[in-house]
Amino acid sequence: MYALVDANNFYVSCERVFQPRLDGRPVVVLSNNDGCIISRSAEAKALGLQMGDPYFQVKPLLEQHNVAVFSSNYALYGDMSRRVMWYLNQVAPAVEIYSIDEAFLDLHGMEPFVVSSLESFARTVRTNVLARTGIPTCIGIAPTKTLAKLANRLAKKNPGMGGVCYLDTAERRRWALEQVAVEDVWGIGRQYAQKLYAAGITTAAGLAGCSEAFARKYLGGVVGARLVRELQGFPCQGLAPSEDGTLSRRSLCCSRTFGRPLTDFLDVTGAVSAFASRAAEKLRRQGDAAHLLTVFLSKSRYGLEAPPYSSSAVLTLPMATNDTMELVRHARAALKRLWQPGNRYTKAGVILDGLEPEGQTQLTLFEAAPVSERRAKLMVELDALNRRFGKGTVKLASLVLPPGQLRAPWEGQAQWRTPQYTTRLEDLLLVG
Repeated sequence: MYALVDANNFYVSCERVFQPRLDGRPVVVLSNNDGCIISRSAEAKALGLQMGDPYFQVKPLLEQHNVAVFSSNYALYGDMSRRVMWYLNQVAPAVEIYSIDEAFLDLHGMEPFVVSSLESFARTVRTNVLARTGIPTCIGIAPTKTLAKLANRLAKKNPGMGGVCYLDTAERRRWALEQVAVEDVWGIGRQYAQKLYAAGITTAAGLAGCSEAFARKYLGGVVGARLVRELQGFPCQGLAPSEDGTLSRRSLCCSRTFGRPLTDFLDVTGAVSAFASRAAEKLRRQGDAAHLLTVFLSKSRYGLEAPPYSSSAVLTLPMATNDTMELVRHARAALKRLWQPGNRYTKAGVILDGLEPEGQTQLTLFEAAPVSERRAKLMVELDALNRRFGKGTVKLASLVLPPGQLRAPWEGQAQWRTPQYTTRLEDLLLVG
């Protein structure tokens, strides 16, 4: 059996943990730059607010119904996620962290060790996660990951289930499949759903009754065949490497939309330098070095600037590196190739490709090994200091703001961001 544990309205739930007065009140959390809605409480959903609604369009509705609005606070959400996942790792033999608010648990072989049933076990897990972190969850349990995802969906949609849906029998699985529209099945996108509706298949039960030949022909070959088999109760996929930072990525990207359009070269240079520095930290964390560096700039499609709206420059580095100073230097050189005075830029980013294991890179003809070793040790110390004293404590001089300037010009808008209650000493709540 597999279980899928999914936090309910996770970003909103994180905000409510530290502001209990928000319970029962409609709440939404906005994306980077306060652009659109990315998390809604149940009360906000009841008002008709949708994921992705632009804030400026729904602002009158938010004000009319006294909806609490928050800017995204990813430092807080990431730490709350870590606490939830830590507990799940203590109670299950194996865990796949699927996203910031979802995790698959492998429950095979656990039946003899639970008090009564896996359903009671799931209810205990749900109760303990709420007690330890304040985050409400729903849990779906089924023989396959696809069915566990489907069961979790039913647990969320049906309050009478008490947050847990256990598909342990063929009868329960048949009932569950009939309740879910085919477009809501994990792995079925819009285009596949259109094909299935054209073929008269409208529910997950209809999809589970498809032949393997049909699935291979219309649902992407072997991937579609596996999906159908999973709906039929036959496991075709186990737990995968987690998306929590432990999974080694083939490329890394750091990009942001600016809080306002930028026309000054130094302002954009600061943004690109910050993105390259952040990407270098991620690269060292997974033990790799990059051989290719891409810098891109974007203009607004809705402004007065003429197309093309995006441009990029790709550099092949002399040798693969994860050195912050080297990557920032190359990123600034790439930016100079792209810069066109007079344009209003709204977004920039740095992408690192051609990754290879750190310490196994080929030196250039003129690179001295002792110098490389000293720079590598310097980066280790840099990361250690930032881990101990907080992100950004030690950084390149080019990233230091002038005296009196509190925010970089490129930083996004975050008018309603709450404090970092769990990761910043100055933001700890005081209890009198």
